[in-house]
Order: sequence, then C-alpha cells, then structure tokens
Amino acid sequence: MARAAIQSHTMRLIFIFETIFVLTISHNAIGFYLPGVAPEDFQKGAPLNVKVNKLTSIRTQLPYSYYSLPFCSPKTIVDSRENLGEVLRGDRIENSPFVFKMREPQMCSVLCRVILDAKVAKQFKDKIEDEYRVNMILDNLPLVVPIPRQQEGPTIYQLGYHIGLKGQYSGSKDVKYFLNNHLSFTVKFHKDQVTETARIVGFEVTPFSVKHEYEGQWSKDVRLTTCDPHTKRTVSSSDSPLEVEDKQEVIFTYDVAFLESEVKWASRWDTYLLMTDDQIHWFSIVNSLMIVLFLSGMVAMIMLRTLYRDISKYNELETQEEAQEETGWKLVHSDVFRPPINSDLLCVYVGTGVQFLGMILITTIFAVLGFLSPSNRGGLMTAMLLLWVFMGIFAGYAAARLYKMFKGTEWKKIALRTAFFFPAAVFAVFFVLNALIWGQKSSGAVPFGTMFALVFLWFGISVPLVFVGSYVGFKKPVIEDPVKTNKIPRQIPEQTWYMNPIFSILIGGILPFGAVFIELFFILTSIWMNQYYYIFGFLFIVFIILLVTCAEITIVLCYFQLCSEDYLWWWRSYLTSGSSALYLFLYATFYFFTKLEITKPVSGALYFGYMLIASYAFFVLTGTIGFYACFWFTRLIYSSVKID
Repeated sequence: MARAAIQSHTMRLIFIFETIFVLTISHNAIGFYLPGVAPEDFQKGAPLNVKVNKLTSIRTQLPYSYYSLPFCSPKTIVDSRENLGEVLRGDRIENSPFVFKMREPQMCSVLCRVILDAKVAKQFKDKIEDEYRVNMILDNLPLVVPIPRQQEGPTIYQLGYHIGLKGQYSGSKDVKYFLNNHLSFTVKFHKDQVTETARIVGFEVTPFSVKHEYEGQWSKDVRLTTCDPHTKRTVSSSDSPLEVEDKQEVIFTYDVAFLESEVKWASRWDTYLLMTDDQIHWFSIVNSLMIVLFLSGMVAMIMLRTLYRDISKYNELETQEEAQEETGWKLVHSDVFRPPINSDLLCVYVGTGVQFLGMILITTIFAVLGFLSPSNRGGLMTAMLLLWVFMGIFAGYAAARLYKMFKGTEWKKIALRTAFFFPAAVFAVFFVLNALIWGQKSSGAVPFGTMFALVFLWFGISVPLVFVGSYVGFKKPVIEDPVKTNKIPRQIPEQTWYMNPIFSILIGGILPFGAVFIELFFILTSIWMNQYYYIFGFLFIVFIILLVTCAEITIVLCYFQLCSEDYLWWWRSYLTSGSSALYLFLYATFYFFTKLEITKPVSGALYFGYMLIASYAFFVLTGTIGFYACFWFTRLIYSSVKID
C-alpha cells in the first residue's frame, strides 16, 4: 500500500512538471517558442492578413492603440491574442481594413474618407508633433520604412512610418502639419520553384502626404484624379501635401507591389536586425572584453602570489614556534566570522540576488540558443517573469542557509521577508508608473486582468516556492565556520583614508560597470529608441565577464580590508560590487540628457522610474556575486592556516 501511494504521488508530480513544461513552450500560453518552426506558404491570390499595432514615439515613450486616432477601420475590430510580455510592452494587435492578395499588385485602392473636425485635427497635430509612428504586421513581420544611405552600405530600416510631418511649404514661414494618407507597400516574397508557392520575407512601405482630388460627388468607387490606376497616375512626392486643419477632407489610399527576393524565409529577419551601424558596436565590445580579461588576469595573478606568500609565512611561524606577534589578516581570525549588523536584511538581499542570478543566466542561455528571437514579440519579457517566479525556490534556500549560519531560528520570518521585500518595492514603483500611463490614456497601461495575473504569479507561485526553498535550506546542516569566534569583539584600529568604507565601496563599483557600460548603451538604445537587440552571444560573454569582475574586485578589496585588521566585511563585500548600480543609474541619467529628446514630465518619470528599478535589480545581482566571492575567499584563507 505504501509503495502504491508513493508511486501515485510520484505520478502526480510528473504530471505537474509535464504540464508546466507544456505551458512553458506553448506560444499561445506565454509566447516562448523556437522561431521559424512553421513557415506559411501562400498560393497566388491567397488573402494576406495585415494587422495594425500600437502607435509609438521615442519622444514620449507612451504607446497608443492604432484606432485611438480616426484611421480607417474594418466593420468589426478584433483583438489578437497576446502573451504576457506583449501586454506589458503595450502591444495592441488588431485587424485592419487593408486587403492584400498574394502576388496581385494593387494601385490607388481607396480605404475611406474622413472629415476632420477641430478636435480630431488637434489629435493628429499632437501625434505628429511628438513624432509618432504607425506599426503594422504581415505574416509576423513588422512594417519598416527603407532609408537609403548617402554612403555605400546596406539600407537602414526604420520601424513603422510617421503619421505625418511638420514643416514649411510653398515659401510660407508658418509651420504646418501634413498627414501621411497614402501608403505605398512593398511585399517581398521568396518563390518556391517546385510548388509555385511563396513565402513572405519583407514588408516595407513608403508614406506620402497627398491632397486627393476627384470629380463629382464622393463615393467609395469614385475615380481620383490624383491617383488613378486606369491612367497609370500614381502618387509622387511632387503632389500637393495634405495639411491637417479643421474641416479638412482626408482620403486614405494605398498601393501594393510584390517583389521577388532571393532572401530565404529562414533569413528574413537578418535585414530587420541591421537597423544600426554595428561596426562600432562590434569593435567596442571586443575592446572592452579584452581590457577586462587582461585586468582580471593581472588581479588574479597578484592575488595568488600574495596569498601564497602570506599563508607560507604564517604556517612557518607556527612550525618554528616563533614568538613573533601575529600581523595582517590572521590577527582578526577570532572576529572575521562574527555575524554582521542587520544580518536578516543581508540574508534577504543575498537570497534575492540568487533569484536574479538564476533568472538572468537561464534567460541568456535560452536567448543564445535562439528561443527568444525578436520575431517572438514579448517572449523575452515573459520568459524573464516566469523564470523569476520559479527561481523563488533558490532565493528561499540561499536566504535560509545564510540565516541559519547567523544563528537564526525563525526561518518563516526570513522566508516571508525574502518573498516580499524586493518584489513589493518594485511593484509599488510599477503601480505608480502604471497610474501615470493610465492617466495619459495610453495603451501601455497594464489592464486589470494582466495586473491580476502578475499578482497571482507573485502570491500564488513565487511566495510558496520561496517558503519551500527556505524550509529545505533551513533543514540542511549549519555551515560551520573554519575558526572560532570570540565573545568579545576586537577593537578595529583607525584606518587610512583610502580604506575608508565609502571610498572603498565607490572604487569597487567602477570595474564591474566598466565591463558592461558599452553593452549598456546598446541595450538602452534598443529599449528607448525602438530598435531590436539581438546579439545575445555577446551579451552572454559580457555577463560572464561581469561575474568574474565583480568576484575579483570584491576579493581584492576584502583582502586589503582584512590586512588592515578591519573584520566588518559582510556588508562591505556586498556593497563593493553592488555600488556599480550607482554608476549604472548615473550613466542612464547621462544617456537621458544626451541621447533622448523626452520633454514631457510623465515620460521623464517613466524613464527614471524604470531605470531606478533596473539599477536596483543590478545592485542586488552584483552585490550577491561579490558577497559569495568574498565569503568563499575568507573561508578558504582561514581554513588554510594553522590557528591555535
């Protein structure tokens, strides 16, 4: 009976893990899948579903739904199913009135006519002023505008087309607003020579602003004199632009051209990823890695030689039974493992850092393997959120193990703090920022259903896993110190100016930040300038270099601190490498004032709010790496010398 019960329980666990695995790889559930698994083949004349996405601007960072402006709409607007990451990114994917048929060109197709009133004209002017772009999707490919380069090189592509332009016209000194109401689409396809089917490999557009004219009364079938397929009259840049003003008549039209391409379906995203000049990027990354590797090698060599000399000297003194007084780091052996002040808080931060380390490490590995391609919108953010939730078990385990070593007895208390301390702070900032976005009536505001899902992931999965990890970690045998600790703490001698805690901590964060600041520029650009980030292989290498750098700089400064007979290393080891987050936030501030053109207070609050969350997370991650490196180092050196 007992064996049957165990087998039944085991089968339930296997079923649960299989269910989690299926949900993890399901695109409809969370958007986490290997891209390019099922390419779609289109016969000639097959209908193509063009979908519209959000309106975006790098000046405001506030997305809006496409139909928040009076564009032409179908009879019934249908929202596409979106994963968690897409909702958090502000994506609102809906159907559109554009009718494409595979490999059947169209000219001067009329969508609809709109008469602007004063309110609508102002809405268009405001969006044009803020340089909003319209985003569309065809066969999972985003719409891009080709921008020819003056110098030789590949064409640069801009995501989405501008709603309109602002400028002067016909010698007038007044600044006017012109609406892009004619879209000239180009659909690139790769033809299969055997089956005569084709696959879409490109989706481009050239927008025009044209004041359409026609004869007689308006109807949907009226012939435009400014754009007539019967007379081969097409829209050009020489036509009179359409000014946005009250009581203006706007006729929306479009062309569709199909162009055969040699680009294969598996490589269709390569062109979209070449949106910036990557030569400087590659050179800077390689240069940064070489410098950091050289410094790391030098630091490691110096530390190994110095430590070997110290340990040999101390052991020789014990062997020769010399009466010489102990000096250096051996002198504080009876105080070095004394529990620090606010040890509970340190346990919470270390546990949260382990949670972050597991999340980022697994995410980057999956990204390098190609599971988180940019073609999978929202997949990266969804994967990070889910991994954060499931890494809670390791957070609880690490926090409880350290808490027990500090002679703690109430493991439930430390588990509760680990489960709520960091997420509560982040959720509070996120809630305030979401309220600001909601006040601007932006589609970037997280709806109630998604907010409930986030709370469920936190309370329903993450918190229980933290408690499970804490229970398991607290049941483990306590970590024994290599040396005994005296009851009476030793007085710390006066330190030199360069060993001052504040100075030492601030110096320690420079090298880890130097390992990532070049890559940080491109990450910030992809987030705030609406570009793709795809070089995950280099990101993984930089992350490994960051781990090594944080560990080595913390070990070096910890060694100097112990040599000066200062044994309060617990918190300082955490803050030494964690101080790199301060430089990250300062660099983000520098980036804001030098690279971005954000002027609205709400947009500025969003930028600094999200960068504050990112810097806080970076502090927890790097601080935990430095702490564990110093923890391993001190245990190693004090277990290597003979102490009475």
